Amino acid sequence: MTPTAQPPSTGPRMMGRVNWIGLKTLYLKEVFRFLKVFTQTVAAPVVTTLLFYAIFALALGGIVRQAGSVPFLEFLAPGLVMMSMVQNAFANTSSSVVISKVQGNIVDVLMPPLTPAELAVAYVGGGITRGILVGLVTFVAIALFVDVGIHDPLFILFHGIAASMMLSLLGVIGGIWSEKFDHIAAVTNFVVTPFAFLSGTFYTIDRLPETWQFIAHLNPFFYMIDGFRYGFIGQSDGTLGIGVAVMTLANIGLWALLLRMLSTGYKLKA
Repeated sequence: MTPTAQPPSTGPRMMGRVNWIGLKTLYLKEVFRFLKVFTQTVAAPVVTTLLFYAIFALALGGIVRQAGSVPFLEFLAPGLVMMSMVQNAFANTSSSVVISKVQGNIVDVLMPPLTPAELAVAYVGGGITRGILVGLVTFVAIALFVDVGIHDPLFILFHGIAASMMLSLLGVIGGIWSEKFDHIAAVTNFVVTPFAFLSGTFYTIDRLPETWQFIAHLNPFFYMIDGFRYGFIGQSDGTLGIGVAVMTLANIGLWALLLRMLSTGYKLKA
């Protein structure tokens, strides 16, 4: 007699110290969410970045300008790649949280046995994945038009991951704080975009007056751009060690704030 297959157990599943199944499921949900609309979440940012590059290339009109010891367009390329990475990392996590809150299905994430740390890792991991993917595709696309060398792969890797993590954390925090789409749009328009554009992406800060150079060094986005660019061209405007420290401390601070918000249920639980 052929043995009858036993149905899967419907009883409670014992979890260890970490709910790996739940963490993996939420992370994959975040990844598949942006991959489902690949043309909007990955292809579109690449086109936007190439348009920025084309505008500057056409504005120079074939004139070879220098930014320090390298041609300006070679100086510009890493900054454009980084800006695309961080903006998309922020967009991924912030939109995910805000959409869940507005549609009322955030409860589907809060009810499963996931700790605040597991929720944070899954959301931030999804944002980092999108940021890195957009960065890789953008780099390949822009390398077709400008000679982008690699000076220090470790600096590229560290600043790419740290910057994507910082904006992913900021996205989740902003999404939790926001009650509607207008609120997260305000964070994008008045925090993320100004900090990104005033970070030295399009210029070297040694061209600024002394007061504005000091202000630029207070911008954490400056350090992510500066360290990332150094990894490609071997040239930096700031102190690299300070940049690594700023990025590390910023991520630790944002991580602690996010865990606090998730632990207390700030604007998530009635």
